[in-house]
Amino acid sequence: MGVLIDTSIWVDVERGAIAPADVAAVTGNAPVYLSPITIGELKYGAEIASSPALRQKRLAALARLRRKPLLSIDEETGEIFGSIAAALRSAGRGSYQHRINDLWIASQAIQHGIQLLTRNAKDFADVPGLELVEWGTNAGR
Repeated sequence: MGVLIDTSIWVDVERGAIAPADVAAVTGNAPVYLSPITIGELKYGAEIASSPALRQKRLAALARLRRKPLLSIDEETGEIFGSIAAALRSAGRGSYQHRINDLWIASQAIQHGIQLLTRNAKDFADVPGLELVEWGTNAGR
C-alpha cells in the first residue's frame, strides 16, 4: 500500500508545524505519493506570497517535494471523480464545486488503492471508498 499526502500536511511541513520526520514516522515504510493537484495548490501559494523571501521559501519546499513519485490524472481518475461528485450530490451533500481539488485528490487515492493522509478529515469524510487517515487521530500524532 502507499500514502497520498494531502496539501494540508505539506503546507504545515513548510511552515514548520510538522517535522518531515513526523510524517515519515506516520507513513513508515509505505511509499509516499504526490498529486499534481497538490503541486498546483503549493505553486499558487508561492506565487501569491506576501514577500519575495516567503515566495522563495515556498518554492524551495515545493522543489523538495517534487522528489516524491507523482501520481498522474488520467481517464480512470476522471471516471472516479465523476462518480464521487454524483454520489455526493445524490446523497444531498450539494455541489462539489467548492471542494473540487479535494475530490480530485481523493479520486487519485481511490484509483491507486492507497490511503489519504490529511489534517482536514472533514473535507474527505463523506467520500465513498476512500481510506482516510487523519493526522492527529489515527495517524498517531
